[in-house]
Amino acid sequence: MDKKLNIAFIQTSLVWENPEANRNHFSKKVDSISKDTDLIILPEMFTTGFTMSPQNMNPSEGRKTLDWMQMEARNRKTALIGSIVFLEDGVYTNRLLFVEPDGKFSKYDKRHTFTLAGEDRVYSSGTKKLIVNYKGFSICPMICYDLRFPVWARNTEDYDVLIFVANWPKPRTMAWDVLLRARAIENMAYCVGVNRIGTDDNGHEYSGHSAVYDCLGEQIVFSGQDEIVYSSLSKEHITFARNKLKFLEDADDFKLF
Repeated sequence: MDKKLNIAFIQTSLVWENPEANRNHFSKKVDSISKDTDLIILPEMFTTGFTMSPQNMNPSEGRKTLDWMQMEARNRKTALIGSIVFLEDGVYTNRLLFVEPDGKFSKYDKRHTFTLAGEDRVYSSGTKKLIVNYKGFSICPMICYDLRFPVWARNTEDYDVLIFVANWPKPRTMAWDVLLRARAIENMAYCVGVNRIGTDDNGHEYSGHSAVYDCLGEQIVFSGQDEIVYSSLSKEHITFARNKLKFLEDADDFKLF
């Protein structure tokens, strides 16, 4: 029997540097999501927007949002994923959290901090990829600017799904569209990109373009507006394509660390 991973992503605007308001906003969105959803995907820094002033928020906000994600995951019996500002041991990170229905969570700190915005001067970058095994699917989550670096995303772990959560600005939308499709094709995996919309307090505009591409680069769903979008990913589709087109077996061997 073909395994399915039913996902929903929330593409919406964010309230600038206001975690409580954003949690309340997303609670309402999550409440409206179909009950048969296995994974809910939220954008990058979904409680603050892409801020370079994390000190403006209470240091406890990261933990509060993790608690909120665990509560929502437990109540909805689904997993949640998204990135937030997180303070730990005096160091700020742009941290992605993958929270499962039983409260178990995994973390990934953004590897490629966005130097153009000075993110590298504010947030410590991560050094390890995250692979989560959930509902029979191997999932590799990453954050925004990581999308531009194919070596980091290279599928050396035999993952099935590559996820990018983002605050990707409108002027570079073409790059977002093209690179999501490229990551799907070169890694023979589903590639899911979840962006925000609206304008932040720095005047940066975001046009969404959240989408899902299959392992051959075909676009399954796409959105350019404030909405919840659903997609069902098929394990059989990946297995069939990889057995027929053994491109991953011809990839160059390498190690980053």
